[in-house]
Amino acid sequence: MTKRQELILKLIVDEYVKSAEPIGSKVLSKELNVSSATIRNEMSILEDLGYIEKTHTSSGRIPSEKGYRYYIETIIKNIDEDTEGFFEFDKIFDKDVERDEIIKEAVNLLSEATNCTAISLGPNAYHSKVKKIQLVPLSVHQALILVITNFGYVESKQISLSEEMDSAELSKIIDLLNELLVDTPISKVSEKLHYEIQHSQIKELLKYRETIVDSFIEAFSKFAQSRYYLTGSSNMLYQPEFNDIQKLREFISTIDNNEIFKIVDQDAEGISVKIGSENKITAMSDCTVISSTFDTLEGEKSTISLVGPTRMDYRKVIPLLKYIAKHIAKLYEEE
Repeated sequence: MTKRQELILKLIVDEYVKSAEPIGSKVLSKELNVSSATIRNEMSILEDLGYIEKTHTSSGRIPSEKGYRYYIETIIKNIDEDTEGFFEFDKIFDKDVERDEIIKEAVNLLSEATNCTAISLGPNAYHSKVKKIQLVPLSVHQALILVITNFGYVESKQISLSEEMDSAELSKIIDLLNELLVDTPISKVSEKLHYEIQHSQIKELLKYRETIVDSFIEAFSKFAQSRYYLTGSSNMLYQPEFNDIQKLREFISTIDNNEIFKIVDQDAEGISVKIGSENKITAMSDCTVISSTFDTLEGEKSTISLVGPTRMDYRKVIPLLKYIAKHIAKLYEEE
């Protein structure tokens, strides 16, 4: 790509971010002080290269996914971060309140500042290990299963007790589960339970399988999920890309069904950007998901993400997300 073609692509992205309207050659010719014919020729080359594309309703061009990727990774990659407008966030991080409250306020402000959906995924217990299992009687027919991990997480699951279950037998089962599962990674618990239930040493659990064992498996599956906070899903109502009611319904359904968490990249280091079809969910075909992942306690990971239209203001959003993630990571270090 030539320098002029790169500049044209930059202008197309910047103008499209502002207007949500396809960009024609006349707009660019005025900006660059060259003829419309020259601009049309350069745009034709950029289209052939896959960086811009035509829409069905206009002769103008809009950025393609490939164009956005080039814009992010090449054009604005080395732009200095402007933190001048971040003072409102500084106020939040200077507050003397609980860490979770600070994170919640920061995520709310992030959503408001960007008009995007913001998500905070806290450290998950996926790599934690079982430390202790307890059964707490609540009544004659109800009990609470508690699972405690080496990181101090506690997950609970209420179960119903049938009349044939006596307390001595239940205590014996809990002791056996402790013996089997202590120091087992959370990610391996369900697999181990399913395996052990087929073998002789745990056969006595079989008659309680529907209540005790399944309750444990459900409790452990919760552990494998991150604690999360999501805000700003209604922001999509105001994006031109979601004037199509069907698209909007699909997006809301993706949130309601927790599918949106499948597209948040918790394994990446630093900033991760997934554009359009890279998200592999139909409802996200017009969306970009930008995530910033950082280590917290004992190697665990947290993630701050923004979900918005592919036509989002990347020059503003990416530095802001980096800034907030850096400050939230510091909150964990201060513990």
